[in-house]
Amino acid sequence: MGTVIRPEISKSNPYYISKHRYYELKHFCLQYPEWQLKARDLELRGVPYSPYAFSRLSDISDPTARQALLRTIYTDRMDMVEACADLTDDILAPYLKVAVIQGCSYDKLNARLCVPCGKREFYELYRRFFYILDQERR
Repeated sequence: MGTVIRPEISKSNPYYISKHRYYELKHFCLQYPEWQLKARDLELRGVPYSPYAFSRLSDISDPTARQALLRTIYTDRMDMVEACADLTDDILAPYLKVAVIQGCSYDKLNARLCVPCGKREFYELYRRFFYILDQERR
């Protein structure tokens, strides 16, 4: 997690969120690759057969519904991260997505992808992204 943004900013900043909320949202975004793998696995694997699925009378389960629900949860979370990046800025959304999903700093991102803005502007949008995500997650 190489971003060099300060986790705590002034309360007068329009994109202020508390330090611990920022860390919570940052770690939420860093789970994106796991959600991708799990959603893809659920899609490819199908519904497993288990002769013991109905062994407990108090827990009558529907494996198909359970898998569909899990896949929906993962895709909704991925869509939320992507939508918040798109709401932040149309042009820099792909760069923001890489930064928040992979935990890349501006310098590393700029070396890899040549970000079309300066460091200060990028981190201002980075803060804005987390502010928007905070609003969406409430």
